[in-house]
Amino acid sequence: MQLLIPAAGMGRRMGSDRNKLLLALLGKPLIAWTLLAAEASEQISWIGIVGQPEDWPDFQAILAGLSVRKPVRLIQGGATRQESVYNGLQALPPASERVLVHDGARCLATPELLDRCAKALYECAGLIAAVPVKDTIKVVEPAARLIVDTPDRRNLWAAQTPQGFDVKLLAECHEQGRSQGWEVTDDAALFERCGLPVRIVVGEETNLKVTTPADLAIAEFILRQRLKGTGHEG
Repeated sequence: MQLLIPAAGMGRRMGSDRNKLLLALLGKPLIAWTLLAAEASEQISWIGIVGQPEDWPDFQAILAGLSVRKPVRLIQGGATRQESVYNGLQALPPASERVLVHDGARCLATPELLDRCAKALYECAGLIAAVPVKDTIKVVEPAARLIVDTPDRRNLWAAQTPQGFDVKLLAECHEQGRSQGWEVTDDAALFERCGLPVRIVVGEETNLKVTTPADLAIAEFILRQRLKGTGHEG
């Protein structure tokens, strides 16, 4: 199973002028925790990091420090996540049939989650990790900020990554998206627009996306508790 890690974004909402995946979390860059999970996964055999060339020396140093044994390829990122995943698909090993796409900013995903999604992908063409929504969600009219609908919470799930797909189908969806000018925030949305089914795999409540300083503080707390439970707290 191949894994693509989109890692080309900047940390503007984090208040940083550099790639947020290079920011430290318990002494290691954010992306290092993602790579450790991928290294420990039983299903993943190849890793592609999609980023900007100016970050590649940092990525290479991180990989060397972690002693990652699985093949890793650094891939030129795009201006958007959508473009980065498109570039990543072009760089997959020949004859790749299935791929997981996992945001590097979700640095607390466990090897078990990666494996669970990888195994489920052998039974479907598209899937995403997701968790049931706990809050009541309101649909709001933007200009007046008036509530226009309250959808049934039982039908709502919060999307996470990894997301997994049949490589050929995902590549076709990306090509159609480029030709139609579609702009989406995840690959599942491309599948949906092309009329293809996407299955839910139950994700992890701790699989948060680190976007703001508050997220980073929460991630540190979660990671400390996790490491304390394994006796490896640093």
